[in-house]
Amino acid sequence: MAIYDERIKSLIADMTLEEKVSQLIYTSVGIPRLGIPEYNWWNECLHGVARSGPATVFPQAIALGATFDEDLVHRVASAIADEARAKYNEAVKYGNRGQYWGLTYWTPNINIFRDPRWGRGQETYGEDPLLTSRIGLAFVKGLQGEDPEHLKLAACAKHFAVHSGPEKLRHVFDAHVSKKDLFETYLPAFKLLVENGVEAVMGAYNRTLGEPCCGSFYLLKDILRDKWQFKGHVVSDCWAIRDFHENHKVTTTPEDSASLALKSGCDLNCGCTYPALTAACKQGLVTEEQIDTALTRILRTRFKLGMFVPPAEDPYAYLDRSVINCEKHQQIAREAAQKSIVLLKNENRLLPLKSTEKRILVMGPMSASVNVLLGNYYGVSSRMITILEGLAERVQGRFDITLDYHQACMPYDENHNNGWTVGMAENADVIIAVFGLDNAMEGEEGDAIASDYKGDRERIELPPWQLEYLRALKNRGKPVVMILTGGSAIAFPEDIADAVLYVWYPGERGGEAVANVIFGDVSPSGHLPITIPASTEQLPPYEDYSMQGRTYRYMKEKPLFPFGFGLSYTTFSFDSLELSEKSIATGESVTAIVTVSNTGDRDADESIQIYVSKDVRTQDDPAFSLRAFRRVFIPVHKSVTFSFILPASAFESINTDGEGILISGTYTVIAADAAPLAVSIERGASEPIRAKISVA
Repeated sequence: MAIYDERIKSLIADMTLEEKVSQLIYTSVGIPRLGIPEYNWWNECLHGVARSGPATVFPQAIALGATFDEDLVHRVASAIADEARAKYNEAVKYGNRGQYWGLTYWTPNINIFRDPRWGRGQETYGEDPLLTSRIGLAFVKGLQGEDPEHLKLAACAKHFAVHSGPEKLRHVFDAHVSKKDLFETYLPAFKLLVENGVEAVMGAYNRTLGEPCCGSFYLLKDILRDKWQFKGHVVSDCWAIRDFHENHKVTTTPEDSASLALKSGCDLNCGCTYPALTAACKQGLVTEEQIDTALTRILRTRFKLGMFVPPAEDPYAYLDRSVINCEKHQQIAREAAQKSIVLLKNENRLLPLKSTEKRILVMGPMSASVNVLLGNYYGVSSRMITILEGLAERVQGRFDITLDYHQACMPYDENHNNGWTVGMAENADVIIAVFGLDNAMEGEEGDAIASDYKGDRERIELPPWQLEYLRALKNRGKPVVMILTGGSAIAFPEDIADAVLYVWYPGERGGEAVANVIFGDVSPSGHLPITIPASTEQLPPYEDYSMQGRTYRYMKEKPLFPFGFGLSYTTFSFDSLELSEKSIATGESVTAIVTVSNTGDRDADESIQIYVSKDVRTQDDPAFSLRAFRRVFIPVHKSVTFSFILPASAFESINTDGEGILISGTYTVIAADAAPLAVSIERGASEPIRAKISVA
């Protein structure tokens, strides 16, 4: 790093004030006399390289969370990084240094999906801090590579912090949160990524505890820089600094806003406000030394990405267009889609489909939709396999099977006729009903064009016109397999279908993956990274950021489906749980040894989840907290034993000052394949096993 710092110091010494400021804006201009090429910092790769032409489209982030598979997520991110590097290498040859062709990627979104009404929750890895932390870290390591001094890409943890809607209020909203919730729920994923070298952090649009997040001394200076010792750069969300004076009203001029952001620790402005730093410096609102500090950080990122070395010295120069959407990456996309699919219900073992089911009727507005493959922040691919196409390919050449399709109903509004296609169910052996949400119904402010709430949802239930049609189908007395698409919790009546698969936004090979699961080539193995409440009425007010009543950890009412839940075509039993110690104290650890058996009739993956619960709890304590997990392959009629190391911090409580403390008493360690709620067993999850430990 020292060699970078000397060169950076020399470059800065030769720059004018105006040149320095020009580098603190996402559209950094070139300075030819100093050998600094122009650079656009804005790039996206939430689930594949986005907005820059063909690329592999992987399943949406929430689907990656549903895999509970850190290794797979790392491979997905590594493939994305290869394609991004290849695109950059090729673009530079053409002199293209524009937006979406760079090496700094504003991914991943590690906000906590605290409320299912948030349209951008699909960008996250779910509601749990540990799952979000581990999946997010795997993604960052895949993007950045193994050499911290020669980054493949620069990843960015966003949106810091306490950011999860409402979308329509994000430019004016002030998120009030206790220090307990802040450090127990909203910050752990950011902390882990910072400790493990994420290169950038992006601030959020909203205020938190009164301060705009991109100008928060508490978040950016006290916590991020001082407490966590973050060494990378901070970037604003796009046009968030302009919100300081236009919407939050904490400043009055662009100069004031730019000064506040810079002094609090925001180095790079995605937006139009930092040009005012030149005037602000001349007015004495900021010093040139403060500008130099920010400039040092962002130039260091560019040096680590190899932007100032000839191609012969670039360790990633070998990556070219041949890796973009290559067969290997397509196979990873299919694997990820298959592993993300969650089997929520399978009455009378309807799935996988049997050879006797010859007449298959595919119904539903999402059956032939490309949009349900994509979610938001997506790229494009030359081959996008819809669910209908995947099913059709799977039965191609089978002249003993009839596959018919009808859209059935409108996705966004009620039908304008009497829905006569319901009658076609009379001749079917089985109905595959593809319903749910798409990226026009939930997403980011202004992007979800069918949303009345700027990307959010007012209610979490299936749209009433879809539900009405599904009711009519089910009333025909034929078996119904509901394929549910979307990126958030969707509530539906338990009796609406005989089998239910949640397939999320499954990416370019999504239709193929769904068909492979329906016909039994692959056993479903995804687990919910979110809780699905039974109704909107179970939710606290959307604008309330307290965790009370939210997620599996604090929810008091019975959900429709619990966090961590997911069925299989086989069955598993949790046979034993042994702890290496009977007690634990500060600085110590305990090993949990778990044995799980495949008691069914096919090989399959299972996700072992380890929860900790305090035996004597206050109303402020979570009921359970996920403390470890591992996805494992278990052959039929075989058992596997795995060890999980639980540090003393796994038993800590967060107090009102936001500090982790060990409270003496007895605790229960639980091994399960879903959050250990009564509803888990009712829905078909394995019986959890428990062991006691005392905390000194």
